[in-house]
Amino acid sequence: MIERDQIKIYTDGAAKGNPGKAGWGAVFLFGKEIFEIGGRAEHATNNQMELTAPIEALKYIKELSARVVLAGDIEIVSDSKYVILGITEWIFNWQKNNWRNAAKKPVLNRELWEELYKLTEELKPKWTYVKGHNGDEHNEQADLIATSFAEGTPVELRNKK
Repeated sequence: MIERDQIKIYTDGAAKGNPGKAGWGAVFLFGKEIFEIGGRAEHATNNQMELTAPIEALKYIKELSARVVLAGDIEIVSDSKYVILGITEWIFNWQKNNWRNAAKKPVLNRELWEELYKLTEELKPKWTYVKGHNGDEHNEQADLIATSFAEGTPVELRNKK
C-alpha cells in the first residue's frame, strides 16, 4: 500500500433556481495527484449542495482508505461560510438546543448536518474558508464541476480514483 502525506479537498455546491436542479463538486489534492468527483440532484437548495459536497468527499475518503494507507491529515476547503461556521461553531449549540437555531427555529438541513458531523468526528478534517470566485484555481474547478452537474452537462472529471 502507498502512503500519502496530506489530502486537501476543495468542495462546492450549486443550485439553479435555489431550489432547483443542483450539483456538487470536489477536487482532491492527494500527494502529487489531482482527481475530482461530482454529482447532481433534481431538486435541492444551494446550501444542501454545499453540505453534500464535503459529505460525499469524506465518504469517498473513507472508501479510499480501505485500499490506500492514508497517513496524513485531511483538509476541506470551502467558499461556504454556512458550511465552515456551521460545522466548526454553530453545530455545538444546535445539538445542545435540540436542533434549534439562535432564533429557536428548527435547524434547516439537519439530516445533512448530522451526517457531516458524524464524518467529521470520525475523520477529523481541518476546515478552511476560501473566498469564492477569487482566482483560486481549485475552488474555481470545484465550482465548475458543481455548476456543470446542476446544468445537466457535467464536465469530464480528472483522474477519478
